[in-house]
Order: sequence, then structure tokens, then C-alpha cells
Amino acid sequence: MANVRAAVKTKPKQASKSSASAQPRGHGRVVARAASAAADDDTRVTALDLQQAALTPAMHAYFDKCQEKLGFVPNVLKAYAFDMAKLEAFVAMYNDLMLAPSGLSKLEREMIAVAVSSENHCYYCLVAHGAAVRTLSGDPPLGELMAMNYRAARLSRRQRAMLDFAVKLTREPWTIEDADRDTLRRAGFSERDIFSLRSPPSSICRTALLPRLTCGQTPFITSKDGPDCVSRLI
Repeated sequence: MANVRAAVKTKPKQASKSSASAQPRGHGRVVARAASAAADDDTRVTALDLQQAALTPAMHAYFDKCQEKLGFVPNVLKAYAFDMAKLEAFVAMYNDLMLAPSGLSKLEREMIAVAVSSENHCYYCLVAHGAAVRTLSGDPPLGELMAMNYRAARLSRRQRAMLDFAVKLTREPWTIEDADRDTLRRAGFSERDIFSLRSPPSSICRTALLPRLTCGQTPFITSKDGPDCVSRLI
């Protein structure tokens, strides 16, 4: 019993709630916590004061599907929701571009989206489409390589020709000539495939402009938008 009493007497006092929650100190100074790198860009959709319009039945169902399958509505859709005509046009374009039957596989289309987004330095698209590449390919490093430098990845001849063309079309569209299309033909792309191949770069470039025009940054991304997005609705 004496030992028990001694232990009770010498038991250290627990830190108070106020001291436990205090900010860390260094050499007697209070060390300020670093601000989030995302700041408020992670919580707003655009810098413009645009109120969401009443959703049409079709878009209401689409938003419900996003909520059901993703757990949230991607910010890129919310950005268009002030105008139903624009929102419906964007959704139709996206679905046709990335999900419709094509000679380009869904993985190839997502690879193009990431390579082009790397050229555009579009954070939102890099995160969203990069996650889609990781998921569709089953090869997580491939998504990272697409974002950093697709030329460092082990790609097939077809994939390399496809990405070279997409990036050139993004960076220097005025230099595209017959030799570039011939390279695609030799890599196995049909005339229809080549026509389809020009669509993802042009669409991604157009989409990347919107956050810059509305905020000057890339405010579409949220902590939930990582594995994105509409691609997961398939």
C-alpha cells in the first residue's frame, strides 16, 4: 500500500487542455503554423460572383449521380452551373470526348489529357486526369510520369507517337504538317483516329483557360476532386 501511495503522490500531472492545444514553441518563441499551400483556392469554385441557376432535370440527375458515385459534385461542373446551356454543352462535350466509343481507348485519351495539362500547367487537370491514368492503367507510376515528363515513361510506339502529336498540337499547332499525320498512320492510327486525336488537346486547352480567366489561378480543385471526377462515372 505504501508503494501505491508513493506512486500516486509522484504521478505527473496531465497537461491541461490549453497547454496541449498550444502552438509549438521554439527557444521561448511561439512558432506560427505554416499556412496551407492551397489557401482559399481550395474552398472556392471561382472568384466571380455567379449564382448557381436552377438545374434542369437532366443536370439535376447528373449532379445526383456525381453525389452518389463520387460523394461530391466536381467543381468544374459547379463552375458552369450558373448557366444551364453552358453546363449541358460542357457535359455533352466531355462525355463525347472522353467516354464515347472511339479508336482511342479511354486510357489513351486520359494520357493525352495529362500530357497536354502538363504543357498548360493546369493543376486541376493534372490531378484529375493523372488519377484516371493511374486507375485505368493499374500502373500508378505511369500517371506520375505523364504529369512530369511522358518521354521518360516506357511507352509503346503508338503511345509515344500519339503524345508527341498531342503535345506539338498544344505547343506549336501551326507547325503540324503531313509528316506528323504520316507518323500517326505508321503507328497504326486510322484517319478517324487522327481526327479524334485532335479533340482532347483542344478541349483540355480550352478548359484550362477557364480557371485562369475567372480567378487567375486554378481554383477548381478540392481535396475531394483528386481521383476525379466525371471519369469515375463510367
